[in-house]
Amino acid sequence: MPMKPGERKLQILQTLASMLENPKGEKITTAALAARLDVSEAALYRHFASKAQMFEGLIEFIEQTLFGLVNKITAEETSGLKQLEAIMSSLLGFAKKNPGMTRVLIGDALVNEDERLQTRINQLHDRLEATLKQSLRFAISEKQIAESTDAAAQANLMIAFVIGRWHQFAKSGFRRDPTEQWAAQWPALV
Repeated sequence: MPMKPGERKLQILQTLASMLENPKGEKITTAALAARLDVSEAALYRHFASKAQMFEGLIEFIEQTLFGLVNKITAEETSGLKQLEAIMSSLLGFAKKNPGMTRVLIGDALVNEDERLQTRINQLHDRLEATLKQSLRFAISEKQIAESTDAAAQANLMIAFVIGRWHQFAKSGFRRDPTEQWAAQWPALV
């Protein structure tokens, strides 16, 4: 039975993501990806012009998922402090559910790939930090956080914490839960 348009493309991305879940973090080649899918490398290139485009597809998925969660939280949560906690928790939870994507988020899977991919991940981190800063300002305006709080510095600390937890998770071979001790650590971050 032939695949519907877009199904093979999605299958390629899902397989790439599952290969990234290998705790050894070996470099993924198009030959290995094609072998895993039981297709030729040429078949991969019918859907993606390059391996970089495959990684861009994963990054788009990450962006859509994370910012979909963030937008839902900021639209539904009326407390700035609760927005912050929910966003941070979602970022850590996303990594736990998507170990292969975590390797993309920390740039580990992008080593030796097109540098524009790392630039795009850096921009994603910057956008997440800006979102945290916005929620911090909201919490400060609601007097849930001290007015003397530097929102930019605090947002930077928070995104550094998240990226650090992502790194620990990936570098531990996905054994170190990124949400571990979150409830105890959250109060220290605010």
